[in-house]
Amino acid sequence: MQYRTLGKTNFNVSAISLGTWQVGGKWGSDFDDQNADKILNLAIDHGVNFIDTADVYSGGLSEAAVGRVVRSRSERVYVATKCGRQLNPHNSAGYQPQVLRQYVEDSLRRMKLDTLDLIQLHCPPDEVYYRPEIFELFDRLREEGKIQHLGVSVEKVEQGLKAIEFPNVTTIQLIFNIFRQRPQELFFREAQRKNVGIIVRVPLASGLLTGKYHTQTSFGEGDHRHFNRNGEAFDKGETFSGIDYELGLRAVEQIKHLFPPQTNLAQVALQWILTFSEVSCIIPGASNPDQLLTNLAADSTNLLTPELVAQLNAVYTEMIKLAVHQLW
Repeated sequence: MQYRTLGKTNFNVSAISLGTWQVGGKWGSDFDDQNADKILNLAIDHGVNFIDTADVYSGGLSEAAVGRVVRSRSERVYVATKCGRQLNPHNSAGYQPQVLRQYVEDSLRRMKLDTLDLIQLHCPPDEVYYRPEIFELFDRLREEGKIQHLGVSVEKVEQGLKAIEFPNVTTIQLIFNIFRQRPQELFFREAQRKNVGIIVRVPLASGLLTGKYHTQTSFGEGDHRHFNRNGEAFDKGETFSGIDYELGLRAVEQIKHLFPPQTNLAQVALQWILTFSEVSCIIPGASNPDQLLTNLAADSTNLLTPELVAQLNAVYTEMIKLAVHQLW
């Protein structure tokens, strides 16, 4: 496992880490504590030392599982969670220091931890980035020992650029993959200049980039790939990276032609992200141990040449860029 520095946190984190949106079960299914524990322990066994969760994942059960496993291990495992998405409606008016403080304290209680290594605002509305009192709260929480660092999970590049104007923002979590390439432009440069860690989520475009889906693939009613394709529940960009499903399938077919038939495309997608030194870590999810091991193997295999990277980028430029580049 290779490790990279997470910006000015100075945490040395596994390049391929673990996101826990669907840990313990597929999207929309019942949470399985035993399965979650198995995945989390296996990840740590294989060198993963950074785990990302959120208070809204499985109604807090994901946080509880992460805390339970991390407390049981002797290894140093960095825990990141998020707050803000519990608000209903999720708008700027709901973002109040006392509300966010309670969310942080609730997360600590669920995970039974004394401090959070990283707390992230969970895709806040645009107006929140212009409210210094929200960001100042986390200085107080750090002084109290409840958190170590603040980050922001964003939907758009512009939000990330605004967030890193606040000096206490140490990390930005965003979507970046073969089908979502805009962050590598201005944002990566500015984040590096300010020593802000970059956490990449949705690296496989909600599974599209695994190459396993087709026009007849069905997704359960509780799966966001079924109900959020047009942004019905939250930002459209979180589902298939905002790409029309049929277009995504056609682009994946072009990618398949670049590699031998037995090539694991998920590993190709993860390795493409790791070619960017500005990326601190990737947080692919896993709903079973096999998915986890496949993702982690991307760190030790070598499927890409500069020529193949250029060809992957050409697929984006020719088929995807016009549809999504300026939206996020």
